[in-house]
Amino acid sequence: MKRPNILYIMCDQFRYDCISSLGNGVIRTPNLDRLVARGVSFTNAYSSCPVCIPARYSIRTGRDSCSMGCYCNELPVNPAAAVEEAGMESWTGSYLPRVMSDAGYRTFGIGKFHTFPDQYEELGFETQIHTEEMWDSPENRSRDGFARFLEDEHPEYSHLEQLHGERTNMYYAPQLSSLPGELTVESFVADRTIEQLRTEDERPWFGMVSFIGPHPPCAPPIPFNRMYDPDGMSNPVKGDIEDDHYDEQIPWMNYIVYSDEINDAWARNLKTRYYGEISYIDSCIGKILDELEKRPDADNTMICFFADHGDMLGDHHAWQKECFYEASVRIPFLVSHPAGGIEGNRKSDDLVSLTDLFGLATGLAGRQELRDGIDILKDRREFLFSFHGRPETRQFKLMVRYKKWKYIYMANGGREQLFNLEEDPKEMENLVDREIVIAGRLRHVALRKCLHEEDLKCMVSDRSLVSYSFEPRPLGRLHQFAFSKGITDYTVPSGKGFISEALPNNTE
Repeated sequence: MKRPNILYIMCDQFRYDCISSLGNGVIRTPNLDRLVARGVSFTNAYSSCPVCIPARYSIRTGRDSCSMGCYCNELPVNPAAAVEEAGMESWTGSYLPRVMSDAGYRTFGIGKFHTFPDQYEELGFETQIHTEEMWDSPENRSRDGFARFLEDEHPEYSHLEQLHGERTNMYYAPQLSSLPGELTVESFVADRTIEQLRTEDERPWFGMVSFIGPHPPCAPPIPFNRMYDPDGMSNPVKGDIEDDHYDEQIPWMNYIVYSDEINDAWARNLKTRYYGEISYIDSCIGKILDELEKRPDADNTMICFFADHGDMLGDHHAWQKECFYEASVRIPFLVSHPAGGIEGNRKSDDLVSLTDLFGLATGLAGRQELRDGIDILKDRREFLFSFHGRPETRQFKLMVRYKKWKYIYMANGGREQLFNLEEDPKEMENLVDREIVIAGRLRHVALRKCLHEEDLKCMVSDRSLVSYSFEPRPLGRLHQFAFSKGITDYTVPSGKGFISEALPNNTE
């Protein structure tokens, strides 16, 4: 049999519990449900680091944070060298699309890649079309496939400062897309993918399709903006705020994106737009699946759907990600390949990581490299790790998943959490002081992992995990305006018909 085609479809900030056929009785995802019916759903899949840049580097390198040197939205640093002038591939190994190209696959990548510091880093795809969220200069905006498409073919929308919704203080405000459904970035990505599926080539192909949504701002187009009634939405799951905010990253992150005072009514309204985004993206995925099913080799195409991380959406008094609660770190992970013998409508509770995507694709190509992952079609892992925050800083923390248990260690204050996810799936009760035996075992597993990884040895001292006296970080706001248009802060309009001076703060 010919080597299979491989299609990776990913979303940004897509919660694990937002697929209808996997238990969400409110959301409508008929096309993701098709993928569930087509293959296996891994219900214990996790991000290797619950934030965009390191998660995406894990996907393309097959490496954990500690072996690729990226623990947050930062410049990746070679863990084995103080100074490294060569590119990241010099210490991680070639990126996945380059390996697949070398294996004889036609490769294409379409969508958000979120590379840093080069926003348009060459990743090894034969065809690569970027659709990023923001641009730091007019030059980078002009290099963006979607922005250029609008500028060239639909200049009537060139006045828009931010093409995917307003950020900064509107980050978690329910919004409506400024573009019609057929002209959004999601539709653009689906259309470009369909073009690639229609390309005639004797080689098998590997495609990476990366949607920006449902990452906020949540701004679905008409009619998906009114698809869900806020009175049908559940309130966020909350415990005592001091317990919920045990990880000081949470209140710091809430404040930075202006979400520190969101009430339940606001949260329910916001969820309608988040769900609307997901249902809209689902419709775009449906277009891709319809096109794929027209091909004679559709059954010999392995499809994997996943996300880089989730979104707290107000659970545990938290917004965004970058913590180890399930809503942040757990992800959807669907794998199907009818011709490869994967049974449909099957669920697996195996522990799966983003690092496993490297071995999944290279294995089907006949050149398997597992790197820091495992072969999820054959093997099982006992422990799963996730990291966030650079070692030797207060922000360093790690998670260990084992059977029904989740252990979390935070260097800031040496704080620990232990949850029994089988009996307490909402993570409301920290058992670290009650379940002493399992807490001790997982603490030892975390210690052993740090001793095994060169980049983490600095987090061990006197046979214990390093801790620092607890200090909350100073709060500040994140301003994300239209930098490519020279807009970097709040401004007061001037000129005819506008006020020319800033109003005093106490103006009613």
